[in-house]
Amino acid sequence: MAQVTRFDLVLFGDPVDHSLSPVIQQAALDSAGVVGTYRAVRVDADGFGRGCADLRAGRWHGANVTMPHKRRAAAEADELSAGAMRSGSVNTIVVAGSRLVGHSTDIEGIRLVWEERALPTDAPVLVLGAGGAAAAALIALENHELFLTSRRPRAAERLAEVADTDARPIPWGVPISEAVVVNATPLGMRGESLPPGIVEKSAGLLDMAYGHGPTPAVQTAGGAGLPHASGTDLLLAQAGASFTLWTALPAPLAAMKSALQKAQATG
Repeated sequence: MAQVTRFDLVLFGDPVDHSLSPVIQQAALDSAGVVGTYRAVRVDADGFGRGCADLRAGRWHGANVTMPHKRRAAAEADELSAGAMRSGSVNTIVVAGSRLVGHSTDIEGIRLVWEERALPTDAPVLVLGAGGAAAAALIALENHELFLTSRRPRAAERLAEVADTDARPIPWGVPISEAVVVNATPLGMRGESLPPGIVEKSAGLLDMAYGHGPTPAVQTAGGAGLPHASGTDLLLAQAGASFTLWTALPAPLAAMKSALQKAQATG
C-alpha cells in the first residue's frame, strides 16, 4: 500500500454547520506539519453512501462521522474496532487501501474527559439518548450503575440490549437523584433545555451536545456548582484520538485546544 503523504479529511453528518471539528483538525494538521485539509460536508443517507464510496476510491484519506450516520457508518465499514463493534457506532473511519476501518473514539474520549473533569466515579449515571453517542456512553461508563432514557422508549430498550450492559430504561424526563447526567441527544445545540429537574437533581453533567457557546444544561450545572464537562471538552478528546488513528502521529492537543478556544471566542 502506498504511503499517504497528504491527508484530505472530512466530517460527514447532518447538521454540520455548527461543527468546530474543521477548525480543530486543520490546526492539528498544520501544527504537526502534515499537508492536508479537513472539511465538513452535510449529507443525507444517500449522500453518506456516496461519501463512503469516495473514501474507498481515495478521494478522502479519513473521516469523522456525526449524527445521524454513526450507526450507518458501522454497517458500511469492512472492519470494526472492539468498541465500535460492541456499540454498533462509528465516529472515525480510517482508510486502509480500499477498506474502511471503523472506530469509536467517543468511548475513549468520554473516559478521558470524565477523569480530567473529576466527574464522580462512584455515582450512578443517567444517559439521555438512544443513538450512537448514547451507546458509546453506556460502554465507556459500564462500571457505574446505569439508567437510560430516550424520547423513543423502545429505542432505549433496544440499545440497552445491543450494548450488552445492565442499563435500566426509565421514562423520559424522570430525574435520578445524585446521578451524573450524560446528555447524548442533540438537545442544547440550538439552545434547547433538558427536561426540568434532570440537571438540577444530578451530581454532575457530561453534555455531549455543543454549539458556539455553553448549552443551557452546562450553564445550569455551572451555576449550581456541579462538576461538569461540555461537548467541546469531549470534542477535543475524541478529535485527538481520531488524528492519531489517521496519521499515526501524536495529536498536538495544545494547538487544537488553542484553535478551539479562538473559534469559541469569535463565534
